[in-house]
Amino acid sequence: CLLTGRSSIYFLQENPIKEKAKAYDSNEAEKPAEHQPNVYTPLKERRADFLEKNQEHRSTTSQSRSKLQDQPSTGKQSQPLAKNDGESRSGFHKSWTLLLVLLISVPLVYVAWSGIPSLLDATLSSRDTHILQVFRAQMKKLKNTYQSQDPNLWKRTHVFLEKHLNASHLHLEPAILLFTAGQEAEKALRCLSNEIADAFAFSQNATTIKINGADKAILDSDIVKLEVDNELSSGFREGKKVAVVHRFELLPAGSTLIFYKYCDHENAAFKDVALLLTVLLDEQSLRKSLTLQEVEEKVRDFLWAKFTSSDVPSSFNSMDTDKLSGLWSRISHLVLPVWPEKGLPVEGCT
Repeated sequence: CLLTGRSSIYFLQENPIKEKAKAYDSNEAEKPAEHQPNVYTPLKERRADFLEKNQEHRSTTSQSRSKLQDQPSTGKQSQPLAKNDGESRSGFHKSWTLLLVLLISVPLVYVAWSGIPSLLDATLSSRDTHILQVFRAQMKKLKNTYQSQDPNLWKRTHVFLEKHLNASHLHLEPAILLFTAGQEAEKALRCLSNEIADAFAFSQNATTIKINGADKAILDSDIVKLEVDNELSSGFREGKKVAVVHRFELLPAGSTLIFYKYCDHENAAFKDVALLLTVLLDEQSLRKSLTLQEVEEKVRDFLWAKFTSSDVPSSFNSMDTDKLSGLWSRISHLVLPVWPEKGLPVEGCT
């Protein structure tokens, strides 16, 4: 024991069992032979069997523990790998499917979309062609009836209004014409302006708004402004395409400012319409030798004298030079003279 160290301790731990076994054996040995059963061998066998089973149990337990320790780690490693592999394959297939759908759908959408404008253009051009044909036919009849008029009147009126009709789906501003005449051509001025307006409206299957300045000359300026505004706005909303304002110079000065709303180049309330204004000069006749520029200046000076010579103090409803200048720039797109016409009926117009 002194020489063996740890083994002595193990030996001492094992001695109690062995001593008990020896004591038991010695006690049994002292018994008579006839009463002494052979139990030593079974005890040793049981003890060896117990130790063997204990050793097997320990090895089995250690193996199961190692399996239990290894199994989660293996599952944890294999499961994400399988999951990631499945997700990557699924994402790959989805990407290819989306790409194929785009490759197929984009050309189809392009073809369909490019075909729509052509169909619309074909429909619009067919409609515009019909409108232009009707308008030209009506203007030809008028030219044959009013044979005393200047060729420039027919040419410029025809081109101006036809341009507006030809671009009926791209209106940027209304078409404004101003016809003027001397006293001798008053009837021709009224009849011709009516019939040109009716031709323009008829080509679009519409009607004409007609306002007579002579009927409103003695009314209050504010009342006339409201009446004119109501007649124009309600008529255009109902689908009418043209308005004729006869004797523009007889309207109360302040009321004419309402035409800012309808004749503005950029912000007109209605841009797909035409307005025809007539001004009857104080002069008995207009010389046919006057150029269009001289006619325009004559009408401008006449309206200046008519609208700014009033004794009414300057106010919102009255006219001044600045307001009249703004009004004139809006209504003087095209100023054309009208000459007297023979053969017109005594009353009414043909």
